Amino acid sequence: MKPRTFYAFVAPSLVMMILFIAIPLVTVFVQSFQATQTVFERVEVEACAPGFPAPVCRTEVRTRPVLDERGRPVTQTVFVGLDTYRALLQPEAVAAAFAAGEGVWARLQNIDFYKALRFTLTFTLITLPFVIGLGLAIALAVDKLARSVRGPIIFVSLLPFIITPVIGALSIRWLFIGDGILTQALVALTGRPIAMFAQGWTIELLMLFYRVWHVAPFAFVVFYAGLQTLNRDTLESAIVDGASRFERLRYVIVPHLMPLVVFVSLIHLMDAYRVFEEVIGFSSQAHVISLQFLTYDFLMPDDSGNRSISRASASSMLTMVGIVILLVPLLIRARRDYRPRG
Repeated sequence: MKPRTFYAFVAPSLVMMILFIAIPLVTVFVQSFQATQTVFERVEVEACAPGFPAPVCRTEVRTRPVLDERGRPVTQTVFVGLDTYRALLQPEAVAAAFAAGEGVWARLQNIDFYKALRFTLTFTLITLPFVIGLGLAIALAVDKLARSVRGPIIFVSLLPFIITPVIGALSIRWLFIGDGILTQALVALTGRPIAMFAQGWTIELLMLFYRVWHVAPFAFVVFYAGLQTLNRDTLESAIVDGASRFERLRYVIVPHLMPLVVFVSLIHLMDAYRVFEEVIGFSSQAHVISLQFLTYDFLMPDDSGNRSISRASASSMLTMVGIVILLVPLLIRARRDYRPRG
């Protein structure tokens, strides 16, 4: 391919990446070191109260926002350095929690960032092996079926992945909340009242279950496609040599699918670390929050109509740093596997 032709194909993608990824990323990075504040002014106001024979008046000094010609509050942006990150991470509170000796974990969970970080890491690292294991198991099972039934089974297996994430989370919530069908079934089986949304750990279990149920079909399709390229002669040779089913899986199938395992892991880690739909769908804000939800919460106007854009930017940057840290081992492995040998 000629260089001019190559650049013609690549240029639209590069322009889109610069406009919708690079520039917003740089903007968020800059905003994380800035703080936008409303400009206030102090004015003297004469306040009068009813009195006899004349009203009683006095002069008060009040603070009010400065308005522009359109009647909107005037704001100013100042550079605050690492103060935004310090307010988010609260290193002084963390040091005090460790200095106390006991109840460190409980004290850290009172800080929103560490509460969100704990759930985000737990959610990401626990669901990953279940997604890969369940996806591989379904792929192996479907690969053994007759061709006439593979199509319908693949279609049914993909339905959870097709459902919109928020809609799927709401559906699971409606099954278990209050007098939901599954809640009533559990009550009938155990004979005890059950409230799945009254405590944090049961909500987390439902959220973990939903993520695995929703994402495992993606892993299944990827692994099933990989099984179609498996060298059948190698597999038959292993059978002739007396290899058991587990040995064939370990020494033949898994090494063949390992690049796809790395690929699925990369996609899942990037997606699960940005968990947001489950928090909204399960309405778990009172018990469980994620880093992505924390960013969203900072962007919501408070009672006075202000939004903490600088903290939201800092939270977004820290979320990105966390994703990079999780992906580094997989990227190193992928680079080592695809490095040309000579």
